Amino acid sequence: MKDSVASHYTNGRLLDRILSGVEAIGKTPESVTVDDLAPVDEFHIGGRQASEEFIDQLELSANNHVLDVGCGLGGTSRFVASRFGCRVTGIDLTPEFISTGQSLCDWVGLTEQVKLTQGDATATAFSDESFDAAFMLHVGMNIANKIGLFSEICRLIKPGAVFGVYDVMLTGDEELTYPVPWSTTPDTSALATQEQYIDALGQAGFAIIKIRDRRDFAAEFFAETRRRMEEAGGSPPLGVHIAMGDSAPVKINNMVENIASGRVSPVEIIVSKAAH
Repeated sequence: MKDSVASHYTNGRLLDRILSGVEAIGKTPESVTVDDLAPVDEFHIGGRQASEEFIDQLELSANNHVLDVGCGLGGTSRFVASRFGCRVTGIDLTPEFISTGQSLCDWVGLTEQVKLTQGDATATAFSDESFDAAFMLHVGMNIANKIGLFSEICRLIKPGAVFGVYDVMLTGDEELTYPVPWSTTPDTSALATQEQYIDALGQAGFAIIKIRDRRDFAAEFFAETRRRMEEAGGSPPLGVHIAMGDSAPVKINNMVENIASGRVSPVEIIVSKAAH
């Protein structure tokens, strides 16, 4: 499944397409900012707004070293580094995301603060208790072994550290309509319920701090996105459609329909690792 997941996200010309978008908004790699890139590299429901409201709950500070699990293009890593001044290490399965994301770090001057690495988040080479906090946004939908994933993250963060999850979770029994942003077919989708997440996090050694269902937020986000696209007469120069490729419209429409019909919902879960 890992090869299928990486293949699903591989574009082949991702950096070139982002560069074209940057030029279309009148910027260059030398002048583009983290905020300029947010529409394309914050690849999750709600984009930058969702990241801000989610990450703020982790109470990060400048002396933290933070792990971004399933970092994709590293958009949230760069946002966290620029907003809080901390160091961020990201890991993702898809080589093109990592190489493109590292180039984007170079563009915005965050090469020293943000390190993106290609690898399997369920079995990393990082040392025990290397990180002061961790987060993942829209990652678990591609990882079936959630107990293994959360156990690895628990190993990697310090006692008492906070870990935030923002994933799309099952909320109904009806089959999803595919393709969706994280999967073309059910074969590469590993959706689970909120209860299954809670159970897996508990077995891995985490205690729940808070849970928030973001269904209403998602509905408003998609409605606003659609309104802007209609006003602009199409997709903006920079947006998540670049990473999703030509099938972006159908994937987004299916995602909206799956949420509206009660099959899935984006959910935040904030947990902490037990102190020694």
